[in-house]
Amino acid sequence: MDSSGSGSGSGSVSDTSNPLSPYQLLFTALSLIPLSHLLAALLLIFLVFLYNFFEIHFLHDFIRAFRGDRVCITASDPDFYQSVVSKCRILHGRYSPTPWLCSPHLQTIFLSIFGSSPPVSYKRQLFRVPDGGTIALDWLRSSDVKYAAFGVNVNTTPGNEKTPTVIVIPGLTSDSSAAYIKHLAFRISKRGWNVVVSNHRGLGGISLTSERVYNAGWTEDIRRVVGHIHSQHPEAPLFVVGTSIGANVLVKYLGEDGANVPISGAAAICSPWDLLICDRFINRRLVQSFYNKALAIGLQGFALLHRSNLSQLTEWESIKKSRSIRDFDNYATRILGNFETVDEFYRHATSATHVGNVAVPLLCISALDDPVCTKEAIPWDECRANRNVVLATTPHGGHLGFYEGITANSLWWARAVDEFLGVLHSSSYIDVIKQMRKTRTPTPSFSIDQGPYVSVLEDGMVTAVGDEQTDDTMQDLSNQEMANVSTSAEVILDKEEADHVGKKNDQPERYEEKDPNPTQATTPARKCTDCLTRRSGRSFWLLAYIAIITSWPMVRPALSLLFKKYKNLMPGGSRKR
Repeated sequence: MDSSGSGSGSGSVSDTSNPLSPYQLLFTALSLIPLSHLLAALLLIFLVFLYNFFEIHFLHDFIRAFRGDRVCITASDPDFYQSVVSKCRILHGRYSPTPWLCSPHLQTIFLSIFGSSPPVSYKRQLFRVPDGGTIALDWLRSSDVKYAAFGVNVNTTPGNEKTPTVIVIPGLTSDSSAAYIKHLAFRISKRGWNVVVSNHRGLGGISLTSERVYNAGWTEDIRRVVGHIHSQHPEAPLFVVGTSIGANVLVKYLGEDGANVPISGAAAICSPWDLLICDRFINRRLVQSFYNKALAIGLQGFALLHRSNLSQLTEWESIKKSRSIRDFDNYATRILGNFETVDEFYRHATSATHVGNVAVPLLCISALDDPVCTKEAIPWDECRANRNVVLATTPHGGHLGFYEGITANSLWWARAVDEFLGVLHSSSYIDVIKQMRKTRTPTPSFSIDQGPYVSVLEDGMVTAVGDEQTDDTMQDLSNQEMANVSTSAEVILDKEEADHVGKKNDQPERYEEKDPNPTQATTPARKCTDCLTRRSGRSFWLLAYIAIITSWPMVRPALSLLFKKYKNLMPGGSRKR
C-alpha cells in the first residue's frame, strides 16, 4: 500500500516537473487530423487568397443573380441630359460581366491574349504630316463588314459620302488590329457610318519616317488627322473615340482647342487622366507590377522595331534594360520630348487639367476596378463642372474589357459608345453644336500665348519654333496622291507638308538640337522675333508704344530731374540765379 502510494506520488511529481510544450501539443493534435482534411484547409486558404488578390467578384455576382450593377452617371447640364443622355438605354441599364471573367484582371488579360474579334477588312491610306512623319489611316465602311477575314486593302479609298465619320485612337502600342478596336469599328460600321482608325506613328506596320514619336501628351497628330478628314468631308458629322492612352490624347486635344474643333461629339474610354497618379498606382501593388512589366515589354518591342531611328536619339542600352513604363519614359520618351524629368513629362501629358475646356459633347467611361488606370485619377469635380461632359462609371469591367454574355463575344463599352453617338447624331442637340461652330470667332493662327513661340521646353516635341504654322482646325488640306513602293498605298500629304516639302530638309528641327550650350537658347527667341515681324509690320511699333505708355509714369520724373540739372549747369541758368 505504502510503496504503491509512494510510487504514484513520485509519478505525479515527475509529470508536473516536465510539462509538454504547447507546440508539441499542437503538432500532436495536427497529427491526429487526416491528411485530406489538412490539404482541403490549405486549398481553401489558397483560394481565399487568390479571390482577394485577383479581386474576383463571383460571389457578389452570384448573390445578385448575375444581374450586374447599375451604371453611375455624372452629368450637370439638364439640356444635354434630356436631349441625349436620358435616351441612352445602355447607360441607364446595368453592366453584367461574363460570369467566368468575374475579375478585372481576367477581363484585361483575356482581352489582350485570348479575345476574339469580328472579321473586318480595312482600306489603308498613308497620311504625311509636315515634320515628315507617316500616319496609317485604316478605313472601314458599312460595305466592308461583310468580308470573311481580316485584312488591309491598300488599293481603294473611302468615297465622298456625307455619312458620319468616327475616328478611333488606339491605346498604348495598339493599332487597328487590336481586338477591342475591331469590336468598336465593326459595330459602328454596321450602323452605316464610316470608321477610320488613326494608328500611332510607327504602328500598324508603318515605319517611322521622322524622329518624332507619339506619346500620351502628343496631340498634334490627331489635330492634323481631324483637320484633314474634315476638309475632305466638310458636311459630314465627325466624331472621335479614344481608348486608354488614346483617350488621354483625345481629351487633351479637345481641351487645348476648345470650341475650335470640327467635331460633333467624342468618347473617352478608360483614360488614365493623370499620369502621375497612375504611375504611383501601377508601382504600388504586386499585381500591378505585372501590367507595368508587360507594358514595358511592349514599349521595348516598339523601340526594337524602330531601332535604326531611336538608337541614336535615346539611351538605347538603358531602354533594353527597362523594367517598367517609368524606366522607358525616362530613357526614351523624356529625351525625345525634351523634358527635364519624367514627372515633368507626366504633368505635361495629363489630360485631367483640360477637361474644363472641352466644348463638345464628351462621354467618358471608366471602370472603378481598372487595374491599369486607377479610379483615383478620375477628375470627378472637373467632369461635373463641365456641362458638355457626361461621366459613366461601372464597378467592374477591367481595362478596356467590359466583356458581357456567357460566351464573352461582346464589349459593353462598345455598345454604349455606339448608342451614345447614334442618339447624339439624331438629337436636336447636334444642331446646337453646329450653330455654335458657325458663329464662333476663328482663333488667330499666331498668338503670343502659344507655347512653341515663347518657350523652348514647354511643348516638348510638339513643333519646331522656326516652322511656319497655321491653324490646323481652320485650314483646308489637299489630297495629293503619290506612289509608295514599299506599300503601294495612297499617300495623303498635309497642305503644309506639300507647300514646304522643298524646304523641310534644309531646316533643322528643334528637338534635334540638343547641344547644352546656353547660347543656343537665343535661337528660338530670334526666330520668334522674325516671325512676329513677318506676321505684322506694326507689331514691333505697337509693342514699343505700349512700353512707352506703361513706363511713362516712372520715366517722366526722372526726365524732369535730369532736365533741371542740365538747365542749372548751363551758363544762362547760373546768371539768372
